[in-house]
Parts: sequence; C-alpha cells; structure tokens
Amino acid sequence: MKIPLTFGPPHVTVDKRGDGSMIVMSPEPLAPYPRSMTDWLDHWARAAPDRVFIAERRGGGWRKVTYAEARDLARRIAQGLIDRGLSPERPVAILSGNSVDHALIGLGAMIAGVPYAPVSQPYSLIAKDYGKLKTILDVLTPGLVYVADGDRFTLALAAGVPKATEVVAGINPPKDWPSSTFEALIARPAGPEVDAAHARVGPDTIAKLLFTSGSTGTPKGVINTQKMMTSNQAMLRGVNPSYHVVAPVLLDWLPWSHTFGGNNNFNLVLSGGGSYFIDEGRPLPGAIEATVRNLKEVSPTIYYNVPKGFEMLLPYAEHDADLRKGLFQHLQAFVYAGAALAPHVREAFERLGRETVGHVVPILTSLGSTETGPSALSVTEKACAPGVVGIPNHGVELKLVPNGDKLEARLKSPSITPGYWRRPDLTKDAFDEEGYYKLGDALKFFDERDPELGFVFDGRVAEDFKLATGTWVSVGPLRIRFIAHFGPYVTDLVVAGHDRDDAAALVVPNVSECRALAGLSDDASDADVCLHPKVRDTFSTLLAAFNKKAGGSSGRFARLILMDDPPSLDSGELTDKGSINQRAVLALRADVVEELFDATPSARTIV
Repeated sequence: MKIPLTFGPPHVTVDKRGDGSMIVMSPEPLAPYPRSMTDWLDHWARAAPDRVFIAERRGGGWRKVTYAEARDLARRIAQGLIDRGLSPERPVAILSGNSVDHALIGLGAMIAGVPYAPVSQPYSLIAKDYGKLKTILDVLTPGLVYVADGDRFTLALAAGVPKATEVVAGINPPKDWPSSTFEALIARPAGPEVDAAHARVGPDTIAKLLFTSGSTGTPKGVINTQKMMTSNQAMLRGVNPSYHVVAPVLLDWLPWSHTFGGNNNFNLVLSGGGSYFIDEGRPLPGAIEATVRNLKEVSPTIYYNVPKGFEMLLPYAEHDADLRKGLFQHLQAFVYAGAALAPHVREAFERLGRETVGHVVPILTSLGSTETGPSALSVTEKACAPGVVGIPNHGVELKLVPNGDKLEARLKSPSITPGYWRRPDLTKDAFDEEGYYKLGDALKFFDERDPELGFVFDGRVAEDFKLATGTWVSVGPLRIRFIAHFGPYVTDLVVAGHDRDDAAALVVPNVSECRALAGLSDDASDADVCLHPKVRDTFSTLLAAFNKKAGGSSGRFARLILMDDPPSLDSGELTDKGSINQRAVLALRADVVEELFDATPSARTIV
C-alpha cells in the first residue's frame, strides 16, 4: 500500500533581538520520545516479532533477521560485552562497513550502556598510511574491535590496534591479537546483568561516537547520546507524519559511520518498526549495478541518497522499466543531503515519477550535521522551493547572528551533541555564550517577508574570502551555481582567489562524461581527457556563459584548471564521506593554485 507524503505544520516564529540576532523556531511542541533507541527494539520485538528488521545479501538471496531475533542476539552481545568489562573508557570500535552483525553489535552495546564507534571503513581498507585510523583509535582506547574479516583488515589492525586489545571477527580471527568469533560473542544468553545494565541507560547515556573531520582534516569524536537520537526521530515524525503510517522500508548504502545513514536512516526504521535492507551497491562505476538489482527486489517507502548517487542511478532508471517500477511503487519521497542536487537530475526524476506512477514524487532535503543528530531544518509543503533547506524542526531553536553581510546559523535542541570525546577545548569552541551550537553555515531567508517559505543555504562561513578589491566571495552558493551550470561534466570544484583580483577554480571533472564528450576510449588517461580540445572548448563556452550571467566579480571565474588527479583521502583533501576539504586542497596544491593565476596561462588553464 502506497501512502501519500504528508507534512507537519509549516509555522515559525521570529524573535528579532536588539543586537541584530534573531531566534527562529516552530511554535509546535516536540512530541514525547523514549529514553533510548533500544526501547523501540523491545517494543517492536513484542508488537511485530516476525517482521523483518534488517537484511543483507547472502548468496542469491537475503539474510533476514526479524525483530524478535534481533533483540535476542543484541541482548546476547550485551552479555558478552558486560562479561568483558567494557565501559565508556573501554568502548567498542567497529572497523567494518554496514552489515547485519555490525547493526547487532551496535544495538548490543547500547543495551549494555557501552559506547560504540563505527569507524569509516575507507580508513582501514582504502587509506594507505592509516593515519586517521590510528588517530581515532588512540583517542577512543577501545576494549574490543570488530572486523567482518580478519584477513582483509590485517594491515589496519597492525597500524592502529594494540596487541592486547581483543579483536572479534566475523571470519578469519587474526592470530596476533587475543581474538574470538562473532559466534563466541553471542554464545551466552542474556542474564540479569543485561536487564540491570539496560535499566541504567538514560537519555544522557553515550550511545555512540561518530568521528568527523570537518574543515580540520583531523577526526574528532562527536558524542551521540540516546536523547540526541530519540528526540531527532520525534522531530522527523513531526516533519513527515506519513513516514510511519505504514512500517518504513529502506534500501540503503549510506555508511553507518556517518550520521545520515547511521542515525537518520537506520533509526527511522528502528523507531517505526520498519525493514532495513542493506544495499551493497555504491554510486561508483562497477558498484551502482548492485543497487539497480536490489531496487528491482526491494521497493522502498523513502529513498535516501547523496546527489552523486541520484546522478549515477538516473541513466539506469531512464532505460529500465523494472527498475522504475521497483523504485516508485511504494515511494513517498526521495531525500538527499550532503550537497546540492543538480537541476537536470531533479527534473529527470520528477518526469520519471509522472511517467511511472502518474505524479511527481517529492524530492526533499534538510540541513544539519553530525553534531545536530543530524536533522535540524527540514523542508515543508510550503518551504520547498529548489535550494530551500527548510525551517527549524519542532524543538529546534535557530539563532541567526550577523556575520559581515551574512547570517550565521547556530542551533539549540535536545538533539545537539554535548561535545567532542576527550576534547574539552573543541567542545568549548563549538558553543557560544548562550549555549547554541555554532553550525558554521550561513543561511538567508528565501523571502524575509514570509519566513515560512524557509531558508536557503548561504555557504560555509569559514570558506568565504575576500578578493584584493575587498569584495567577498561566497563560496557555497557560487559552487552550487557552478555545478548546476556545468551539468554532467563536473562533480565538484575548489574555489581559489583569496587576496587575488579574481576568483578561479580547480575543477574535479566527471571524467566518464568528459571522456564520452571527447569520444575517447576507456584506456585514455584522465590527463588526456582533461586536455582534449573538445573538452576544453566545451568548458570554455560554458564558462563564458556562466560569467555573462554572474553580475559581478564575486560571482564569476577568471580561470579554471581541470584536475586530472582527484583529491585523495590520505592527504585529507577528501573526507571519507566523499566531500572536498577546500582548505586542504588549496594548501596541498598551492603550486596548482599559483599556476591558475600565473600571468602566462599554462597549457591546462582554461581562460
């Protein structure tokens, strides 16, 4: 049964203060929420014991775990963690990606009142120097580390896990550490110690630690309490009540080491008694095909992804009727976050909705961060124009503080983190004198005459800079316009120009689209693609058209260089979420920045 999307009340109040700041919030009260996420596990194990809670690919089918089975296994894991004497000082670290066992260990840790940290898998399996992994484990001091396969993680374990720390492995327990299997961890049934531990869990108990790099490149552990997660789910119910009219079904690849997949999406399913199908696909060449196959078997009620994921899924949806049927059959909404969605992608999915189910399926977004639970602002039926990130959720106070010619966003709500793990200095700097969390984003009213039309993202305050003329360049909005204008040929860009006469950009090209544009074969190097005359001419033409509509020096680019070596994870230029750290790229590629502004343009500079 398909349930139409519904929205909560769109109302906001605006309190303008004498110092120029203002407080924007919903007048609607936040609905009650439980003391812990695992209270929902207990509830659904009673109310719908045989319903599939979580599933993953196993051979040609799915390994499915029901709510009753998940509760029993999670309680057994809690017993195992208690037996090992784990605590907030000796938490659990999970180095592997999304899996049924990963989910069960996280739930077991929460039942036992032991924090756990899902560490981004690329830090172990893609990074070459393991620097971020070692930093995280040094801060975390885990008492137990879980990996799905001891053999695959041997080098990562050697780089960051002390020899005295127990390693639990799904398969191939490592020989150089005290190790055991997942089966051993669940061997003992839950005893009275588990009930006693779970009874001690409260709203302020630390549930998990999520490590985020932010603009510094150095991972910092964001404390996630039970209250943060449960209150955020109450907020989402206020935003879109229809999500829980029927049990939600998700097919999702977004990593649980990040708040989007691990808090927003996973917790939405758990709180609503839904079913979570782990998508082993990714928005990458050779991996998106798994997502396509899965969507033909699992029809989601909400489909979450990042803009790149929607972009890569689009050509398959255009040409595969079975995929469109599976995707749209029960779908209430598409939801994206993390970056701007290109207009051509949005328009195409709206058209496919009309062709497949007779109406446009809404495409929603929101604003938040790891520190905010994550959702803080969400779109409504009224605040839904392209580019609008919404209005404050129920229970969220948005403080707007004048910062130059912008309004800096600060937040207060029960879903805000109390701080950073073992970093009181960072915690102190993250909050203002009134206790509002400093989000670091700037917002502006879509229409100040009607605040209920919502807010538009106005860039990251720390990324903006001045040209030599004293003119401010607002990087965030400029980047969004650039990506929209250059359509399928770019995936991202880094804006340069601090104290220069003009802005310029290092562009991360969509190499596959540029290769097709040039008519080159797959064995052509990225450098050959970027230097191909047809590619350069296309970018030059698009740049001229972009600048013609710019309206001033702060909105135009004098030059571009297409990067034939993409930003890297090891260097800190790329976060493990796939987003670019602008500061790191500009610092580490200072020679390329100088090339951009050289008086004599180089062979790869597009003027």
